[in-house]
Amino acid sequence: MQNDNIISSETLLAAVDLGSNSFRLEIGRYEKGQIQRVDYLKETVRQGGDLDEERNLKPEAIERGLKCLARFGETLKGFPSHHVRAVATQTLREAKNRDEFLKLAKKALGFDVEVISGVEEARLIYQGVSRLLPQSDERRLVIDIGGRSTEFILGQHLNAQTTDSTRVGSVAWSLKYFADGQLTERNLQRAEIAAESFLDAVAPIYQRSQWDVAYGASGTVGAVAEILGYAGFDANKITREGLAWLRGQLIKAKTADRLDLIGLKEDRKSVIGGGLSILIGIFDLLKLDTLIVAKGALRHGVLYDLMDDESDAPEDLCDASISRLTTRFGVNKKHAHNVEKVALGFYDALRPSLQFSDSHSVELNRYELSKSRQILGWAALCHEVGASISHSELHKHGAYILDNTELMGFSQSELHSLSLLVLGHCGKLKKLEVDFDDDRFIIKLLALRLAVIFCHSRNMPVLKNIKLERADNIFMLSLPSAWQQSFPQTCYLLEEEILAWQKTNWSLVVSTPN
Repeated sequence: MQNDNIISSETLLAAVDLGSNSFRLEIGRYEKGQIQRVDYLKETVRQGGDLDEERNLKPEAIERGLKCLARFGETLKGFPSHHVRAVATQTLREAKNRDEFLKLAKKALGFDVEVISGVEEARLIYQGVSRLLPQSDERRLVIDIGGRSTEFILGQHLNAQTTDSTRVGSVAWSLKYFADGQLTERNLQRAEIAAESFLDAVAPIYQRSQWDVAYGASGTVGAVAEILGYAGFDANKITREGLAWLRGQLIKAKTADRLDLIGLKEDRKSVIGGGLSILIGIFDLLKLDTLIVAKGALRHGVLYDLMDDESDAPEDLCDASISRLTTRFGVNKKHAHNVEKVALGFYDALRPSLQFSDSHSVELNRYELSKSRQILGWAALCHEVGASISHSELHKHGAYILDNTELMGFSQSELHSLSLLVLGHCGKLKKLEVDFDDDRFIIKLLALRLAVIFCHSRNMPVLKNIKLERADNIFMLSLPSAWQQSFPQTCYLLEEEILAWQKTNWSLVVSTPN
């Protein structure tokens, strides 16, 4: 029997990129440490231009996206879930109704869609670019102008060292400065100055002294390079001379619909003004003379990330991100690890009570349970990140930090799962806006709350002869007979915990044998 977890020359991996301008599907085969393209699909969906005044995706944008994903889903039928990763970027980071779309997107595509943070997007872009470049010691600057965001990355070898994601993109800028389609000197100048002003805050980090070679990836850079290549410029790099020529062509055409440039695709006409303005602004701001056109992109980074996951890469990016976060907020790591160990012990005791989904393979169910266990462990390590702001409200501040931070390796949905567990690790349960019928979440929550109680003295508790079991919606905690006399504060806290669960559709029963 073939083991789907082993990467071989027959293994197909797939990346789906839900960008603000286009949706892309890249399928690759692993060969000798590299991903070789097998198939590539791209559709212009342009969701980034269809957020309403309330920052909700309009119905027509949702429909276009779902139809595209359904077509991608047909191509991906038969792929194991752990060989596919679908990521969404700035438009869905902004969209208030993204959860509605994501639910429908999963049904259309057949796989979960992650809304990744700007930092994670930048990391994956760098992964894609660096993997397709010759390996050297050069310090690299990578720039990617997308539909609603622009990413800047400094890195060396395969490691992204500094990342920023800014809310400047070709679709957003075109809607703001070229909404009427007029490509005038005045409109271009306004858009360029605005881009420089917006990006000025990050510019000092990416000055010439910090890198040896500057690369441009995907999106606007690719579109501009293709036009310049047909016009007789070097297609492998963008220069000031080339940008000045293209700018002149836009002004000469006067309107977007009159642009007639070889290499300019029809779907790019309406956003080329915004994209070019941002690119010129970056050249001026960072004093660039040349931008090398990179072949790698976000979707390639996703594929290599999948390959690394399957190859048991030695460094766990998520663990490293959590470690940096807890260090930054001065968390007592000894206590946090104690809570983690106890919480995972309680979770393992209850895990057999979780039912496998009939619609998933046994391997996938086990993978999801393993991921769920990881989320609990990270939440335990982070449960006191808010204490540096206010000890009495640490759970609220901790939840806010996790919902509003950007950690490499994490999707926004994963960070929100951590946030909910941190918010719920103490205090009342009804404050949580969660589905209390979701036993996978409830078991994690109970395990974390009990761990915090048993570790309240900030020492590792002795858990010998303590049993935790479940019968339907009732959790049963059995303590040794001498426990109440030896640990009266813990027993008091457990009595409070019993009352907390009584206000939900779950019960906690604590018993002590006679």
